[in-house]
Amino acid sequence: MKAIVQPTKKYYRILFYETHHVNATAIIDLVDTPKGIRPSHYRMRRGTSAGYKNLPTRDLVIHLRRAKVRLTTPDGPFEAFLHDLQIPFSYVELCRFCLMEDRIAELDPSQAISYGKDEMICLPCARKELRRELAHMGRLGRNALSHLDELLDKYRSIDRVLATIEPDEHSIDHTLYDRLIAHPVLDTSRLEELPLPRQFVDLANVESLMPVQQIAVEAGLLYGKDLLVVAATASGKTFIGEMAGFKNLLEKRGRMIFLVPLVALAFQKYDRFAKRYGKIAEISIITGTSRIQVSDNRRPGNRDRRASIIIATYEGVDHLLRCGTQLHDIGTVVIDEVQMLEDKERGHRLDGLIARLKFNSPKAQFLYLSATIGLPNLLAKKLSCELVRYDNRPVTLERYLIFLERQQKIPTEKKLVQDEYTKVSTKGFHNQTIVFTNSRARCHVIADKLGEGVAPYHAGLTQEERRLVEDKFEKGQLKAVVTTAALAAGVDFPASQVIFDSLAMGIEWLTVQEFQQMSGRAGRPDYHDLGKVVILAEPGGSYSRSSRMTEEEVAMGLLKGEMGEVAPVYTLEQSSEIYASNAVVAGGDRSAMLKIEANLVGEPEPVEDLLLQRHLISREGGTIHLTPLSRLMAEHFIGVDRLTRIMDLVKETKDPLEILAELDCATDEEASLLQRQKNRSEELRGTPAEIGKKKSRKRHRSSSR
Repeated sequence: MKAIVQPTKKYYRILFYETHHVNATAIIDLVDTPKGIRPSHYRMRRGTSAGYKNLPTRDLVIHLRRAKVRLTTPDGPFEAFLHDLQIPFSYVELCRFCLMEDRIAELDPSQAISYGKDEMICLPCARKELRRELAHMGRLGRNALSHLDELLDKYRSIDRVLATIEPDEHSIDHTLYDRLIAHPVLDTSRLEELPLPRQFVDLANVESLMPVQQIAVEAGLLYGKDLLVVAATASGKTFIGEMAGFKNLLEKRGRMIFLVPLVALAFQKYDRFAKRYGKIAEISIITGTSRIQVSDNRRPGNRDRRASIIIATYEGVDHLLRCGTQLHDIGTVVIDEVQMLEDKERGHRLDGLIARLKFNSPKAQFLYLSATIGLPNLLAKKLSCELVRYDNRPVTLERYLIFLERQQKIPTEKKLVQDEYTKVSTKGFHNQTIVFTNSRARCHVIADKLGEGVAPYHAGLTQEERRLVEDKFEKGQLKAVVTTAALAAGVDFPASQVIFDSLAMGIEWLTVQEFQQMSGRAGRPDYHDLGKVVILAEPGGSYSRSSRMTEEEVAMGLLKGEMGEVAPVYTLEQSSEIYASNAVVAGGDRSAMLKIEANLVGEPEPVEDLLLQRHLISREGGTIHLTPLSRLMAEHFIGVDRLTRIMDLVKETKDPLEILAELDCATDEEASLLQRQKNRSEELRGTPAEIGKKKSRKRHRSSSR
């Protein structure tokens, strides 16, 4: 038998046990007598009985002589008592919380958990205490709790784990989730050693290639090979397009089209290309027409579509093709941010644009660029090109995860932004921050609260306002910009730190691909020594009542998630829009339309019979004849149902504002209807056992009523 002696402020507590099971608990007092320290008031409780019984103090001596005595902490009086009676003893470190529940848990120094300043407790009790401390934060998801348990096992300190959810009391180092280490720079070719035109080499301002550029050159970049290039942000993908485009242009193989997803990004590249290469080529820009005709929205620039180098948005070039314009003498097509193929709203249009450009310019070299693509081998095969992949980052990236309540987010962001800006990299630049949030309105709220040196940046600003923010940030005059997730692909700010104020785009959670794209904005090799990503996740937080996931669960999924295959999914509406657009480019030739369709990554639904039934097209042999209405579908990026709705509304009212309002309301209703249909179809696709369970639950609810 063993006896554990636990000194307290008022008395001594003794636990008698075999293995880990406590047989009896005793309480004694010690008094100083002429013969030395002796016990008094010996009381014992056996097993789980409720009360203590008084026992003769001589029984204590008998019990201690029969046991192996161990003290939980040095204690002079009790040790003197044991010495007088010649009872041997030793010390043992036990979990105090276990002792309070009459359990014995010896602490292994390598496994014990630090609690408070000087105390160590066992891992199970530490987990209980951690959950008790988290009770004020509401419901935490299973994945989030597992993450905190992993941190507890890693840091061996409750205080360090709590630091990840108490931002006023912690150093950001305690919240580190993982670190993506930069790969050492490899020896690469000097630009002047490559078969590139001298005029280009003189203006490129590049001495040696970056690793992914070297791999692309070795894969046949300078010999006309079509390539899918997947590498981290700031790894040098744009220059891959520049090398191929200017080589093909200056060697008389055709002009270059450089496609990007957003107007802001198009102008950034247009300004840079015009400044650097304007002496050897005419640079122009093509963007879609703004639906709101404000002078500030029409940024000045050369818009000649016959220029040698065309920087354009996807929709800008696509609109030309949909209107029947042919683009002649194209030698290079660069599609930046090709992961947009998976975008729900625009993916099918980018897919169709690529297919139509391949038909328009069959001899052109196609280069697809992206920082984030799932299963890139499969996409490269569908695009009929070679894959160039470089997984290493040019700058080490640290990712931090902080759980905190919503009202704590902005104060935390303010501290993070300020701390980051006070640091200057070895390249001589102040560290700046991009804060991503889910709405334009919150952009302004955060920017106002963060104070001087912070500006909002979103699509609701005028071109002039956005350009002013871009210039200030580039000059280091801003500590941070606050932008929406919707602009992630177009935000080209050289930031060292990215903060996620929310993990949603509007009310929809970010995908793994979107999250990685946004995270990749942190850390530029020409500016920074280190990149940081900070996720501020609200336990139990959500941006939609229909969402079953909460923000901290989404955070764990994004940090651990793997990206899926990039494959546009076509609805009937989108398929009809693509069909009309392909018919315009093919001149109605059905065999040519099939060639275009063969180059699509996704698979549109068959819509020809539907368009015939609605008299939007006619078929004569191998030729499709488009009506003015079907041409309108192509030119205005709308599908058959949207067109039908517009035609019905025109019959009801001549007021264009009323028609627009009705269309917007219809869109919301249609989205709600589609979601209900989707939920219903998922229910019907359940297994027979699952359906049986659901029916059983319904019967149970009915009977309970």
